[in-house]
Amino acid sequence: MSDLYVQQSSECDYLFKVLLIGNSGVGKSCMLMRFCENQFTNHFYNTIGVDFKIKVFQIDRSTVKLQIWDTAGQDRFRTITSSYYRGAQGIIMVFDVTDRESFNQIRQWMQEIDKFAAEQVNKILVGNKIDSSQRRVLTDEAEAMAKSYNISYIETSAKTNINIENCFSLITRQIIIRVGKPNQNQKSKVGMKLQQNSPQQQIKKQKGTEQDNQCCMS
Repeated sequence: MSDLYVQQSSECDYLFKVLLIGNSGVGKSCMLMRFCENQFTNHFYNTIGVDFKIKVFQIDRSTVKLQIWDTAGQDRFRTITSSYYRGAQGIIMVFDVTDRESFNQIRQWMQEIDKFAAEQVNKILVGNKIDSSQRRVLTDEAEAMAKSYNISYIETSAKTNINIENCFSLITRQIIIRVGKPNQNQKSKVGMKLQQNSPQQQIKKQKGTEQDNQCCMS
C-alpha cells in the first residue's frame, strides 16, 4: 500500500505551498490532476496565469496539506507568476523528455527561483512524459544537470501514473527534513498561511492593472 493517500482530517501537522514550474506543455497540469484527482486527459488548455489545488495526505505518520500551484509557462504571464514564488516551501521544476527546449530552459527557471524564491526553498527536477517513445533527453544528462544544482531528479508519466505520487512525496519529505517536526501547538500552522485571495482574483487584479495602463497610454 502506498504511504501517500488522501485523508479527510481538518487538522494537519504541516501546511506547505509547493509550485509546479516549467515551460508550457510539459505536463504540469496533468501531473497535478493525476496527483489530486487520479485522472488524466489529453485535452488540456494552457494554464492562464496560476491555478492551484489542495491535497491532504499522510506521509511517514504525519498529515500534510499541500497547496500546489500550477503556474503558466508562457512569458506573458511571468509578471503574474513571479509573485507566487514568495512563501513557497518547495518547487518542482518540470521538463518534457520529448522536448529538448523545455530541458534547456531549466537553467532559466533556476535563475527565476534564485531571483524570486526564498533562499532555503527545496527544489527537485522532474522529467515528465517518459511513456513516450519520442524521447529527446537522456536520463544521464538530466541527472547530471540535477547534480550540478545539488537537487534530486525523478522521471514521471502523468498519463500512465508513473512516479507521480513519488514525486510529490519526495519534495514533501525534503521540506519536512528542513523545517523539522512541529509540536502540538504548531499543528496546521507550520509552513505557510493560505493566500487570502485566490489565483483567479489575483489574475483579475493583474489584468485590470494592465487595462488601466493601456487606457492611460492611448
